Amino acid sequence: MSRSFSKKAWAAANKHGYRSSLEIAIQKFFLANGITFKYETTRIQWEDRRFRKYTPDFILPNGIIIEAKGLFTSEDRRKHKEIKEQHPELEIRFVFENSKRKISKVSKTTYADWCDKMKIKHANKEMPLEWAQETGKWTNLFFEKEYDNATTE
Repeated sequence: MSRSFSKKAWAAANKHGYRSSLEIAIQKFFLANGITFKYETTRIQWEDRRFRKYTPDFILPNGIIIEAKGLFTSEDRRKHKEIKEQHPELEIRFVFENSKRKISKVSKTTYADWCDKMKIKHANKEMPLEWAQETGKWTNLFFEKEYDNATTE
C-alpha cells in the first residue's frame, strides 16, 4: 500500500499523537483560527455483520465531525455509507488530501464524486472556516465519551 505522505511526515504526525500530516495540518488550522476541537475522543457504534466502533478524527463544538483522509479505501467508503444510514443524525464531513484522486485505478469516480453522490460535504486539503461557524441540528458529541445506539434514545 502506498502512502500519500513521506515516512518523515508520518513520524512527525505520530510523534504529536496524530495519524497523518493532513491531521496535523487540520489541527494547526483549528489553532490558528481559534477553533475548539476534540481529537479522537468519541466512539460511534455501527454494524455490518457485527458491531463495530468508529472513532471520528475531529469533533467541533457544533457537533460536526471532520474526517481527514489521504487514502479513501473501499473499506472506508463502505463503513461511512453504513454509518450515514445507521446514524443520519450525525454530520460527518471529509477533508481530503486530494479530493480529485480516483477511488480506484479503473474508476473515473473521484473521492469528491463519491461524497457528492452520498450527499456528504467535503473539502480539498483545508477545512472551510464556515464549517466551524455553522449552527444546526446535529447531535453535539463534543463532550460525550461514548456514542452508541443506547445513548440516542
